[in-house]
Amino acid sequence: MKLQQITLREIQMPLAHPFVTSFGRTNTRRILLVQIESDGVSAWGECVAGEHPYFSDEMIDTAWLITESELVPRLLGKTLEKGSDIPALLEQVRGHRMAKAAVENAVWDMEAQVKGVSLARLLGGTRDRIACGVSIGMQDTMDEQLAKVEQEVAAGYQRIKLKCKPGWDTEMFAAVRKRWPDILLSCDANSAYRLSDADHIATWDEFNLLMIEQPLWYDDFFFHAELQRRIKTDICLDECIRNRRDADAALRLGSGRILNIKVGRVGGFSEAIAIHDIAQQHGVPVWCGGMLESGIGRAQNIALSSLPNFTLPGDVSASKRYWAQDIIHPEVTVSPEGEIAVPASPGRGFEVDQDRVDALTVRRAHFNG
Repeated sequence: MKLQQITLREIQMPLAHPFVTSFGRTNTRRILLVQIESDGVSAWGECVAGEHPYFSDEMIDTAWLITESELVPRLLGKTLEKGSDIPALLEQVRGHRMAKAAVENAVWDMEAQVKGVSLARLLGGTRDRIACGVSIGMQDTMDEQLAKVEQEVAAGYQRIKLKCKPGWDTEMFAAVRKRWPDILLSCDANSAYRLSDADHIATWDEFNLLMIEQPLWYDDFFFHAELQRRIKTDICLDECIRNRRDADAALRLGSGRILNIKVGRVGGFSEAIAIHDIAQQHGVPVWCGGMLESGIGRAQNIALSSLPNFTLPGDVSASKRYWAQDIIHPEVTVSPEGEIAVPASPGRGFEVDQDRVDALTVRRAHFNG
């Protein structure tokens, strides 16, 4: 595969509904898309960096700069055999994992198309359907929160995750659990708490949560180990797991009993597969987290979620939950049983709506090899 052309696009997609976390409220997503072309094959990747450096130290503007100035020159015109060749080519550039993931994942998509296999099969997937959960942002009132949960339970999602922060936690968990005593329920703190909150967090054990996701500092798994020893509920690690070494160290320390794998956060499919394998060796389940992706990133999350150790429902939900109109067709849909079918056709399994992408594009850069 000779990488003959690389095109960067920034698109701006308004969310169907605002999404609120401890970081703030998101109404519109600025998204960096990477398109790579080779001998008539067109492949796509998506950078999940946010508008601000709140979830991580990356943001879309830094990702654009690094991709244009550092990553594209290392890739343009290169002839590659497989997507897993990419990390070695980009190794000199430290960090910037979300930017790297966008270009690497596009090359995996290209490899799958060239070989005539599905992206899921190329990654090592074994499932033809994946179980879906849903992440619910913080609503303005408790009544609105309960109404939102009711809507998603009725839609069939197999796991409900509630965003939380100090002041919007225990009372909300109690209200949801009282209404739905038997649903699979978890929470995501996005690093909003400190170890001094351990006694408060321990009271959540009564709510029978599947997990508490990244309650402490975003870059810590040492103190998470202490917190895990003080509570019964499983901790799920998210932001602090950047690579396979982090995963191995955290699991050896006992920092958590579940891992969330976000392919953009860890730098691409190659590292995501390695983390999956390490967790499996430790007997720890994993699931696929979401980053308000467009259909391109969502399609790649579906493929990753088909790997054997993704045994918990992920945040890979339907397109319509986030977008009035997605940029792929068909759009991602979820069955009444809370499942998504894994495409078996070559590549990512969803066509990019080029007209829709063009209509949403606000910035573009094209490079010929």
